[in-house]
Amino acid sequence: MLLGSELRKYREAKGITRGEAGHHIRGSESKISRMELGRVGFKSRDVEDLLRLYGVADRDVIRTMAQMARDTKKPGWWQAYGDSLPNWFQVYVGLEEAATRIRVYEAQFVPGVLQTEEYARAIITGGAATPDPTAEDRVAVRMRRQRHIEDGGVKFWAIIDEAAVRRPVGGPDLGIMRRQLQRLIEFCDHSDVTLQIIPFSAGVHAAEAGSFTILRYPDFGLSDIVYLEQLTGSICLDKRQDIDAYTMAMERLSVIADPPSETKGLLKQMIDDL
Repeated sequence: MLLGSELRKYREAKGITRGEAGHHIRGSESKISRMELGRVGFKSRDVEDLLRLYGVADRDVIRTMAQMARDTKKPGWWQAYGDSLPNWFQVYVGLEEAATRIRVYEAQFVPGVLQTEEYARAIITGGAATPDPTAEDRVAVRMRRQRHIEDGGVKFWAIIDEAAVRRPVGGPDLGIMRRQLQRLIEFCDHSDVTLQIIPFSAGVHAAEAGSFTILRYPDFGLSDIVYLEQLTGSICLDKRQDIDAYTMAMERLSVIADPPSETKGLLKQMIDDL
């Protein structure tokens, strides 16, 4: 998806159609479409040929993107979970793993990569009419994604609506909620994690449309990607106007949220209130 997105932007900047690009690499318009959507593997030779067609002369860019094409052939750890994860979410996990900065606004629950195992299990299995045989694999994937945050190398900034950390999850004894809030307190001390809470008193704010994630890839000189998750799929936005709109929303949310220095105290008070 990341590589395909960049190829599409270079193609559109030169005004070249998918059909013309497909003909250039002895393929079809459909092949270019699938490449740009990340639904087919990449050959480094095709990527190099397309970049030259699109007028990209920077050898470092060509070399980096050709290497990315080779890397797409290597299976990610999440692919071992097979049918437990829908294809659209496997694409997201790959994008998340490659990011060096992740910014999240969450309106409903604690962000997935900050959840305890028992909280995650309660979310994944809650409300299901029948048992979900993939639930434990999905919990395992969520915990593995958390390691990406814990191990460093990625800056993680989450702005969480107060409703998301007040909403009781896991049963009437509230033990799961207490341990989840305590886990968030621990994350407050992580040097690469920034947490802010938007209090109820902030009223209506810039993210009334719902939760979103912004992924950044400065190491590759690539544009950000905005990820929006739906009930049966997801949307990845990479156009400049979309990225700017969500980045501005994130900035406005950071202003109305309580500062990070107060988050730990707020979470401790929430534990006392349970």
